This record gives sequence, C-alpha cells and structure tokens, in this order.
Amino acid sequence: MQTLYLGSYTRRESQGIYTLDWNFEAGTLDNLNLIIKEGNPTYLGLTDNNTLVTVTARDNMGGVASYRKDDNGEFKEINHVLLEGAAPCYVGIDNHRQLVYGANYHKGEVTVYQIDETGQLTLTDTIQHEGNGPHANQTSAHAHYADLTPDNRLVVCDLGTDEVYTYDVSSKGKLTEVARLNVAPGTGPRHIVFHPEGKVAYILGELANTLTVVNYDETTGMFSEITTLSTLPIDFDGESAGGAIRISEDGRFVYVSNRGHNSVAVYQTQEEGHRVEKIQTIASEGDFPRDFTLSPDNNWVLVAHQNSDNITLFKRDAENGRLTLKETDILAPECVCTYFA
Repeated sequence: MQTLYLGSYTRRESQGIYTLDWNFEAGTLDNLNLIIKEGNPTYLGLTDNNTLVTVTARDNMGGVASYRKDDNGEFKEINHVLLEGAAPCYVGIDNHRQLVYGANYHKGEVTVYQIDETGQLTLTDTIQHEGNGPHANQTSAHAHYADLTPDNRLVVCDLGTDEVYTYDVSSKGKLTEVARLNVAPGTGPRHIVFHPEGKVAYILGELANTLTVVNYDETTGMFSEITTLSTLPIDFDGESAGGAIRISEDGRFVYVSNRGHNSVAVYQTQEEGHRVEKIQTIASEGDFPRDFTLSPDNNWVLVAHQNSDNITLFKRDAENGRLTLKETDILAPECVCTYFA
C-alpha cells in the first residue's frame, strides 16, 4: 500500500489536502481522508524527512506552509510564510540543499525558502520576472514552474513571457540567472520534464497546446529548441489548454493532459529522446484534467479532474506506452495536484 497526496482548490467542496490509499497490486484507490485543513493548497511536495510543504492562501495573503508528520502519523503545522497578494502555483523540493522553490503565477515571481531540520521555512530570495506575450493571458509575467534540472540548477517556466529561465543556486538559497530560452510567442510554457539521460527536455505549452522538445547543455545551462508538436487532434477547434506533463521512468514515453479537450496525449520518444511521435490520444473521462501522475511502478496513470471531482485510473502498457481505461469514479474534490509518497 502506498499513499497518494491530493492538493486542491477549496472553492466548493474541498477543505484542504487529502490522501488516498493506493494498492499497487490490485490497482485500486480508496479511503479518501482529509489530513490537513488549508486554504487552496494547489501544489505540494514532501521532503526526505517527512515534512510536507504546500502552497497556501489565507486572509488575502499567499505563500507556503510546512507540516511535519508526528509519531501518530498526523501532520502538525510547523509554520506559514505569507506575503500580501496571491499564493504561488507551484512548489519544488531541493533535498540536497534543503531548499524549497515557489513559482507565483499572479506576481510573476520566483521565491526560495530554506527549510531547517524541524521543517521551519525561511524566505531567502525573490526574483521578479518582467515581460509579456501576445496572448490575452500574457499581459504580464506568470512564473508557473520552478524545480531542479538533472544537474541541480533551477529551471523556471514563465507562461506570461514565453521564456524558460535557468538559474544557479547557492547553498544559501540565492539565485543567479545563467541562461534563458525564448519559445514561440503565445506558447505559454507551463511545465517541463527531462529525459533520464539529462540532455533532452520537454516543455508543455499551456496556451498553444504544444509539446516542445529541447536540448539541454549542462555546461552552460542553455536550452535549444529541436521541434514542436501539437498536443491536440488535428480536427479539434474548441477551447483547450495544456494541463500537466509526465515522462515514464525509462524515458520512452511522454504524457500530456489537455484541459478542455479533456484528454491525455501519449508520445513515444526516439533517438535518445530527441524525436517524439504521438501514438495515442485518449479521453480522460472527466472535466478539466489539471494534473496526473504515473504510479511509482509506472504501471498505472492516475488523472485528476478539477471540475468533475474525480480521478480516472488507466492501466499503462510498459512496452508500447498506451493507456487502457480501468476506473472513472474515484472521488477527489477539486483536485489539482497528485503526489505519490
């Protein structure tokens, strides 16, 4: 049995962070349990020492919060670090340097926090992005992702400026920009995943509904574009936006969710990840697949839907990468983040 953590909005039914029990042998999710009451904990992560770090919002302020699991298995609050305005939309965990990274969509900011042995968070740096793009949702910078590269730099996707930043990170939690990639105007880079070899990455363009394949140079921290593909069927002309992107552990398959088209697109990688080919588009069987994850054994894909409050379970074929629907009605209120621990 393993635990699936669920981050959520708390606008309708949800009250915070939930867990589900994952039986990897039977392929079942059950026992929905509210573990932390928190305002809009839309993204979260766990450190190596069982400290849960989450996005949070309260009293017109936003920031991050930390909780530590006690001897009874219950999470107890350690501290909140809150600032005026909107909360971040992403948190990344750096266990090597004992840091936490935040990406703030509304402010266009990147934040860094030190986390001590007790789980206490302290703000150490803030970087403000500037710029805009041609899309109606790009009137200003919108940092949407901040997490580690394979060589332990920080990569940040800014949806508002159509840029992907690379930063060096000091042991004190200070950022220094070393490279910047400009993607096609109107792309809206949302998230990025890396091939296991560490030299190729895949950028999800939320606004353009695209998958962009890029080279990554560990010497300089620079990205360079190889190719871009649509995540939607050729004949689809409705409204949709990219949701999440994941890659299989062996690097052979990339998965993308489409919010609006309500589907998961499957790509096979070739030539050490430098080339991709779409091999399947399958209905997600829910409304607005904001996030999804592969099970730890990579045999299942679990897709969370923000609007229809359900998780859909797909069996994954490890040989050909394709998905087969198994279950659609697993309750997950306003779920926008899925995290295995």
